[in-house]
Amino acid sequence: MPYSPGQSLPSTPYGSDTISRRFCVAPMMDWTTSHYRYLARLLSRNALLYTEMVTTGALIHGDTERFLRHDPAEYPLALQLGGSDPAELAHCAALAEQFGFDEVNLNVGCPSDRVQNNMIGACLMGHPDKVAEGVKAMIEATSLPVTVKHRIGIDGRESWEDLCEFIEKVAAAGCRTFIVHARIAILEGLSPKENRDIPPLKYDWVYRLKQTYPELEIIINGGIKTFDECHGHLAHTDGVMLGREAYHNPWLLAGVDAEFFGDASPARTRHDTLRAMIPFIQSELERGVFLTHMSRHLLGLFHGVPGGRQFRRYISENAHKPGAGIEVLQAALEKVREPETAVIAEA
Repeated sequence: MPYSPGQSLPSTPYGSDTISRRFCVAPMMDWTTSHYRYLARLLSRNALLYTEMVTTGALIHGDTERFLRHDPAEYPLALQLGGSDPAELAHCAALAEQFGFDEVNLNVGCPSDRVQNNMIGACLMGHPDKVAEGVKAMIEATSLPVTVKHRIGIDGRESWEDLCEFIEKVAAAGCRTFIVHARIAILEGLSPKENRDIPPLKYDWVYRLKQTYPELEIIINGGIKTFDECHGHLAHTDGVMLGREAYHNPWLLAGVDAEFFGDASPARTRHDTLRAMIPFIQSELERGVFLTHMSRHLLGLFHGVPGGRQFRRYISENAHKPGAGIEVLQAALEKVREPETAVIAEA
């Protein structure tokens, strides 16, 4: 069915989707693991969390249970898929629903050479018809909302017209939510790390997308660090997505519920948050998970606080040792003086 800006859509503006994407934490490889997400959920009940990207090949041919394992405490939670084959994407979208996720998202933004070779990630910006086919197959395979996270362009397809072609073809396939990293991806000549910083941010392009396609849900991503910046973007878009700042300074999330949802924060202090994390960490230790695989996500919890460096150093020097357990975290916690009253994050 052809799509044109402003066409009427069924039900609510974004289909039957009731998830709030007003504030999201971005999918980040090696970072947004289930252990980080458990911490994030202790800090905010409302922020929408995303898994790391999981390829369709890994889910179909690998240890599906391991890749999709998560704690119910992490909800609302979205699964991000990497892939391009419609049948494989459909199969994995059905798995997302089977395993209890709230959303399934297609990665069209990762600039890694590894994924390009398998037609995954940002290179798909150059193949909007293929993305549309994949999205259509996913929508037909699940009742979950199917969303797309993408760049504003790639080498050779950097124009406003190219971006609109991509949006319109994918929207015609049924996608109602677009999470837009406001940079192009330069696939030849820049590393994935450089692609997160060097291409200039063009927030105005994302604002313009919302103006052009008001019936679509447009979430903005890229370089956002503070609540003031978030509010500035929310004047023009439907939601914001933070990445590195939410990981390196996780206490920022403790202010999200009050700031963006009019809700009380579940976290009183950083100390209380870590103590609330300990039963989960203990259960993971008993399951055979090494402490260092979990404690690395805690290193930024006391970012900017007196004693924070000593907290990080103690964990870094001791969590990897054989048999390291909860006592390492308890000793690290003693390096930071506990406040007498609740301290809620501001950003």
